[in-house]
Amino acid sequence: MKGQALENRTRERRRVARTELKLPVLGLGTAPLGELYANLDEATSQAILETAWTSGVRYFDTAPWYGRGLAEHRTGAFLRTRPRGDFVITTKVGRTLHRPDDPASLDRSPWTGGLNFEVNFDYSYDGIMRSYEQALQRLALDTVDALVIHDLDSLYHDDEALAFHSRALTETGMKALSDLKSSGDIKAFGMGINLREQLAGLAQKVDLDFAIVAMPYTLIDQASLHDGMKACLDRNVGVIIGAPFASGILATGSKGTAKYNYAAASPEIIDRVRRIEDVCAAHDVSLQSAALQFPLAHPAAVSIIPGAAKPSEVSANVRSLDAQIPGGFWSDLKSEGLIVPDAPVPQS
Repeated sequence: MKGQALENRTRERRRVARTELKLPVLGLGTAPLGELYANLDEATSQAILETAWTSGVRYFDTAPWYGRGLAEHRTGAFLRTRPRGDFVITTKVGRTLHRPDDPASLDRSPWTGGLNFEVNFDYSYDGIMRSYEQALQRLALDTVDALVIHDLDSLYHDDEALAFHSRALTETGMKALSDLKSSGDIKAFGMGINLREQLAGLAQKVDLDFAIVAMPYTLIDQASLHDGMKACLDRNVGVIIGAPFASGILATGSKGTAKYNYAAASPEIIDRVRRIEDVCAAHDVSLQSAALQFPLAHPAAVSIIPGAAKPSEVSANVRSLDAQIPGGFWSDLKSEGLIVPDAPVPQS
């Protein structure tokens, strides 16, 4: 009976805004397959994908940036053997990959492993089309369901470069995405959002079907609730939560090598998570369950895509999504000032 409940929950689908695309509420983010924090052998990477599949996961999100092409290769190697109509695959545009001038000296950071390719940012019409075509070849698939404008923000570009790439996107790049959608090559397109200011700013100035929100809306931080998330809801832009574990700490907890926003967590963040853990303990709720279920309660949210560095983490995510959480847990988080008072929360 429990296994059936897990399957039903993982296969629940929500429509993305005004499109024909329906996404399962739980997907698999593949940045760990690109060797973000540690190297993964091929057997482990394929075991992660196999466990996701046998657990009912049918949505996979990847990107050229993840391991400089490695995550797309690994994801595609698995999915190309599955019936194309049985899964949803999204990847990203804005980067093309090229042979480095000096392969022996290439710095692959932040990836611990990955492939030996140099990255070129290009958000123009031609750049997006080339990024799309390269991705299809790495995936060994002839279609993807949606494309995502990737990392067009101040974390990756200085002011001059950001202005240049933003103009390229608005002047020609958006037409590439519109052309691909109107031709039926893709069903939808969106933008990856790393920063609260970006969610409330640039992402709202272009016509999007959805946004992948990486950090601005999690169990730790709901500062974007009344600006960026509200704007998405008002404009009928679907939201995919790209980092429901806040890049690590909401999966690992406050102890050990806690990661937040892809770096070592600050003492303030660790303290906040400890306080959330205290409420979890009082209600016999796992931190992981709370982290995965909380953002899905927002009316703009259509899916969450946590990553996994080992098969057991995939299984744990599936169980966490289905776990029962009492309403009093969310009430106590609000009374303790740990989530915004009017933040939407799951129903018991």
